[in-house]
Amino acid sequence: MKDNSNISQELLETIERYYNDTMSKQERSDFELKLDENPEFKTQVEDIKTLIFGIENQSLKEQLDVFHEDILEPHFESSSASGFFTLRKLAAAVVILLAVTSFWWFSTPQNEKLYSEYFTPDPGLPTVMSSNSNFEFYDAMVNYKQGDYKDAIKKWESIHHKGDTLNYFLGVAYLADKNEKKAIRFLKKATQNSEFALSSEAYYYLGLAQLKKGNVEDAKTSLKRSNTDNSKALLSQLNN
Repeated sequence: MKDNSNISQELLETIERYYNDTMSKQERSDFELKLDENPEFKTQVEDIKTLIFGIENQSLKEQLDVFHEDILEPHFESSSASGFFTLRKLAAAVVILLAVTSFWWFSTPQNEKLYSEYFTPDPGLPTVMSSNSNFEFYDAMVNYKQGDYKDAIKKWESIHHKGDTLNYFLGVAYLADKNEKKAIRFLKKATQNSEFALSSEAYYYLGLAQLKKGNVEDAKTSLKRSNTDNSKALLSQLNN
């Protein structure tokens, strides 16, 4: 098993949602695609699953052992003291179990939780590279759809003329690559054209980027200008 001490909070929450079956259909599809295409990522996920469920199973085993000891233990004069220590063991096991299942919820700010719940990268465009003039764009799109955001960004950044679509995908790619500052920069450009076909989606991801940065009021403003269902749901939670 590899050392997973440096895994991100976001990945832990994603894995928890996956094994608890609380992912959206699209997020599960994207996650399983990444598992299939990235053996190293799959190994990391399985290691973390083993660690988490191993702790939970050990906690449950300790609880059962405690109950068995309590049932079989003779009731001598020292039974009160033994019962006290038994309760301490049980309490410790319960604390461990609760810590595993609630760690992510209590240790993460609300904005971070909402961002993790709602952020899934745009699935991207079909990678049809029949046109030589658009080869660079679609070549980068292949990287983007495989989750290689850094390579996709590098290729898209090299394209001199950046239209609304390119600005949009650069923004989403930067957001997926955890660079909210640059994501906001490109997504703002993508929202400047009200006729842009993905304008509503651009406002949604702009709102997510602003939320991740802690700019809640800016996020609300952006989300209000998007008509996607996720924007409306997220805005409702932010207003509660």
